[in-house]
Amino acid sequence: MTTDPFAPHPTHAPYPAAGTAAATTSLTKVYGSGDTRVTALDAVTVAFREAEFTAIMGPSGCGKSTLLHCAAGLDTPTAGSVRIGTTELGTLGDRQLTRLRRDRVGFVFQAFNLLPTLSALENITLPLSLAGRKPDPAWLDRVIAMVGLGGRLDHRPAELSGGQQQRVAVARALAAKPAIVFGDEPTGNLDSRSGAEVLGFLRESVRELGQTVVMVTHDPVAAGYADRVLFLADGRLVDEMAHPTPDRVLDVMRTFDTRARTS
Repeated sequence: MTTDPFAPHPTHAPYPAAGTAAATTSLTKVYGSGDTRVTALDAVTVAFREAEFTAIMGPSGCGKSTLLHCAAGLDTPTAGSVRIGTTELGTLGDRQLTRLRRDRVGFVFQAFNLLPTLSALENITLPLSLAGRKPDPAWLDRVIAMVGLGGRLDHRPAELSGGQQQRVAVARALAAKPAIVFGDEPTGNLDSRSGAEVLGFLRESVRELGQTVVMVTHDPVAAGYADRVLFLADGRLVDEMAHPTPDRVLDVMRTFDTRARTS
């Protein structure tokens, strides 16, 4: 294990990672029963610090997407607890949980999930509109400028490239000033150049806006944009790395391949 996994990155001086945006305690998720029982998460305890970019990696089927979905309140754990800030998700009813996800959590997925009949700007502000809230004009302008969409706001998704559509999705996730943004393979449908742009925007949201980002990825290059990487195997947190580089991440991932071949 890294001796100080929460050490702030030097570029984060304006927003030191002092608080906890979200955390899990002994988080367990089991699917099925009997012969079909699968333990996707096995007592995972982890904290996601404010103003920090965390990547979650591991071999296929290790539980990384399940961890993200449970931490984001999209899935219900079998045992253990999840909290966003100081709010324990297990104490919330369905309506309260829906409101929390809408108001305090941002999402960026592999599929862009944009409404085709709405403009880019309307897609960005849709969650706020559904909540009956008006965007903070200064914040919205800052987010739109960061993702470089100023000249495309009146375009519908079909008129945008894949990279531009994912920029809209990133801006939508940030528009409500969420406590934390979760990304599940957010560059999985993009070419390398567009993917690098989106990852750069996520990193800039941490550096410039003080955002907290948690991203599942299979790509060591993508993980290299993060401040730290969590490694899962067989539903357990087995390692973590501060200040990752693609080469260092790849070296760890190779150990999983070696274990799989020798087991």
